[in-house]
Amino acid sequence: MAHLDALFENNRNWSRRMREADPGFFDRLSSLQAPKYLWIGCSDSRVSANEILGLIPGEVFVHRNIANLVVHSDLNCLSVIQFAVEVLKVEHIIVCGHYGCGGVYTAMGHAQYGLIDNWLRNIKDVYDRHYEELGQIPALEDRTDRLCELNVLAQVRAVCHTTIVQNAWSAGRPLAVHGFIYRLSDGLLHDLAVRVSAAEEVDDIYRMEMP
Repeated sequence: MAHLDALFENNRNWSRRMREADPGFFDRLSSLQAPKYLWIGCSDSRVSANEILGLIPGEVFVHRNIANLVVHSDLNCLSVIQFAVEVLKVEHIIVCGHYGCGGVYTAMGHAQYGLIDNWLRNIKDVYDRHYEELGQIPALEDRTDRLCELNVLAQVRAVCHTTIVQNAWSAGRPLAVHGFIYRLSDGLLHDLAVRVSAAEEVDDIYRMEMP
């Protein structure tokens, strides 16, 4: 455990700095969680929601997995979305990918890596749907980055296909779903110019009848 001592020391220093800057911070944090944002991002250690957004603990609810996927059979992700929407009453869901994503890059190849191959199949499906566009991009790095963008857009649609989000819209809740992408080389977020805030903006086949 000696090699972890630095982590506990970092934690103590961080706690002290927070209390010095705002003596009541932890009292407020322990009594209430009321974020306006749900962030669905990649597990990549370089892509931390609070740091990127400049928000303190308590201001963004976070779900992360490899390549920021929203899979209709993933009860973990769906449970996070339900809690964020129905309990925390978030107003914005942000799906954020990042350029140079290892999961996206791996999904473009044919090598086997084990269990993760089944997860990355979801990105292969995105590639297949945009095969013609991607095939016209000669450079592998550029093609990978474009697939990172297309993957974010696909996951935004997947969020909107859930009955969780559609029920919130039906109830008149202010809720918008956004697609962002992050560039590691400069630390900047980019808006992919997609914002869905009503069931009418969802493809007809995915619209559900409300109970």
